[in-house]
Amino acid sequence: MEKAFEFLKANKAVAFATVEGGKPKIRVFEVMKQHGNTLYFTTAPGKEVYRQLQESPNVEILAMKENIFVRIAGQAVFDVDDKTAREIYATNPVLPRLYKAYTDLVYFRLPIATLDYYDLTPDPPLQEHRDYEQK
Repeated sequence: MEKAFEFLKANKAVAFATVEGGKPKIRVFEVMKQHGNTLYFTTAPGKEVYRQLQESPNVEILAMKENIFVRIAGQAVFDVDDKTAREIYATNPVLPRLYKAYTDLVYFRLPIATLDYYDLTPDPPLQEHRDYEQK
């Protein structure tokens, strides 16, 4: 579903939902990197979202602009190698403004389990769903 990945490259800010005590928690995250069917993110180890992901790695994200929506579900995995972490820190200008070193952050990836793409522009609207094998 290449059009969904192209949309995410152009629209990196996403609503990022976690679960705590059976209740959803939503905040805005930025997709830091995309490689194949995997998205990469970062957060600080003292943040509530990090604790939530440790307790329940289930995540759902939503990107939207005008009539297009992309929804992705998967489980956060905290096994990002040092080279990728350094690359993410170096290529995202906001991170050095907020954190003194790349080691002040934790990096995780979201292998996509399901992806939904919606475009409400055509008549009838376009809706596509894809399930991905987890690796």
